[in-house]
Amino acid sequence: MRNFLKRAALLGMAALFALPGVAGAQAYPNKVIKIVVPFGPGGIADLSVRVVAQKMAESLKQPVIVDNRPGAGGIVAADTVAKAAPDGYTLLLISNGTAVSAGLFNKLPYNTLNDFAPISTIGFFDLVVIASKKAPFTNIGEVIKYAKDHPGKLNVGTITRGSTQNLAAELFTNTAGIQAVIIPYKGTPDVITAATAGDIDIGFEILGPMLAQIKSGNVKALALTSSKRFPGLPDLPTVAESGLPNYQATSWNGLAAPAKTPKEIVDRLSKEVAAAVAQPDVKQRLIELGVSAQSSTPDATKNLLASDIAKWSKVIEQAKIEKQ
Repeated sequence: MRNFLKRAALLGMAALFALPGVAGAQAYPNKVIKIVVPFGPGGIADLSVRVVAQKMAESLKQPVIVDNRPGAGGIVAADTVAKAAPDGYTLLLISNGTAVSAGLFNKLPYNTLNDFAPISTIGFFDLVVIASKKAPFTNIGEVIKYAKDHPGKLNVGTITRGSTQNLAAELFTNTAGIQAVIIPYKGTPDVITAATAGDIDIGFEILGPMLAQIKSGNVKALALTSSKRFPGLPDLPTVAESGLPNYQATSWNGLAAPAKTPKEIVDRLSKEVAAAVAQPDVKQRLIELGVSAQSSTPDATKNLLASDIAKWSKVIEQAKIEKQ
C-alpha cells in the first residue's frame, strides 16, 4: 500500500510539471500586457485598439499598453511578436493588412498562419466608394455602365499600390468586368484632393477618414464595399446591393499571440475582447471612427486570416502587382 501511495504521489507531481502552461494560465495575468501595433499613433487602427485595450485593462486588472511599430508592411511588428515568449504578455494587432503582406512579399521572417495564435477580431472597417461632385454617377450601377460604354476612361483613385484600398479597386474592376485606370496616390489626403478637384471619377478609401468629407458634401458616397450597411450611414447601400452581388472587400483588425501560447490564455483573451467590444460606449466610439465592433472566436479569426490571404493573393496575382 505504501509503495502504491508513493507511486501515485510521484505520478501526480509528474503531471504537475508536465503542465506548466496550465499553471501559468491560472495565474494570468500578473503583469503588463503589450499590444504591438504595426501602424503609427493616431490612425483608426491605433485608436480603435486603444479603446478596447483600456476596457481589457479594467477587466484584467493589469495595464494593457500599445507599442506602435509602423513600417515595412507590418513585418517589423509581426516579427517582434512571432519571436516573443508565448506567455500572453506580448500580442499583435493583426488585420487584413497582415493577410495582404503574406501575398505581397516574396519572403517573410515568419509564417503568417503558423507562427501566431489568433485571438479575436475587434472590428471591421468599411471601405467606401466615393465620387467627385463633378462626376455624373449617383450609384454603382451607373459607374459600371459608364465604364462598359467607355472602356479605359474611368479613373479610379486609391492610396499606394498593394494597399487594401488599391486591391479593393482591383477586385471591383475584375468582378465587374470593366476596364479602368487605377491611380495610386501617396496617401488619403491626396485621394481626397483628387476627388474634390475632379481629377478622378471615383475613389476607394477607408470610411473613417472620409466621413467628414461625405457629410460636408465635398464628395459623394456611392456605396460601401463590405457585406452589410454601416450603422452610422444606414441609407448608404453596399456594392453588393447595388448590382454587383459577388463583390465584398472589408478591412478589419484583431489580436493574435505568438504560436504555442497556452490555449487557456488565448481563450481568456478572446473572452475579454468579446466583453470589451460588446459594451455600448465602445461600440459608439468605434462607430464614430467608422468601425463596426465585432469579436470572434480564435478559430473563426484564424479562418478569416487564412481566407483573406488566399483572396488577396489572387487579386495581387491578377493585378500583376510585383512582389516585394
